[in-house]
Amino acid sequence: MVSTYLYVDGSCRENRNVNSETIAGWGVCVVKGDSGTGKGQGDIVREMSGRVITDPDSSEYIGALVGSNNTAELTAIAHALRWILIDGKNDSITIKSDSQYASNLTSGLWKPKANKELVSRVRRLWLECQSIRSVRIEHIRAHRGHRWNERADHLAFRAMEGRNPEPLQFWKPGSR
Repeated sequence: MVSTYLYVDGSCRENRNVNSETIAGWGVCVVKGDSGTGKGQGDIVREMSGRVITDPDSSEYIGALVGSNNTAELTAIAHALRWILIDGKNDSITIKSDSQYASNLTSGLWKPKANKELVSRVRRLWLECQSIRSVRIEHIRAHRGHRWNERADHLAFRAMEGRNPEPLQFWKPGSR
């Protein structure tokens, strides 16, 4: 069985006094055949990114009332879980996140004090994934040179800025 790792990240430039107008971005990097060690093994099979949607009237709204790094991290996990449900096949799945906040809320280790609607939706996706397969979520240290975590950061940062990500062949790990 092939191992599939989903690296997720969020980005928010002004992460103080956030509100519904604050722009935040999320990124997901799906890698098959990675060892999880950070050396850039495996192949990217999908990249996804976008802005956190805070408008409840939008069809893309999933519960974030504000744009923040935390809501971006949770939104990235939500999109990763959606990918697992639709395209995850029978692979062994591990989500790698540099946010203990988002990881612990997703897995149910922590109870939300804020972002309750978003956390509720992410938890439902998590439980749905868990009902059909084993999915793990693991913490990874941010900005430590892990190639695929750096790529997810790049995707999130560029989405927050409203810019396209650098094509993988031209991108240098650590560059935003």
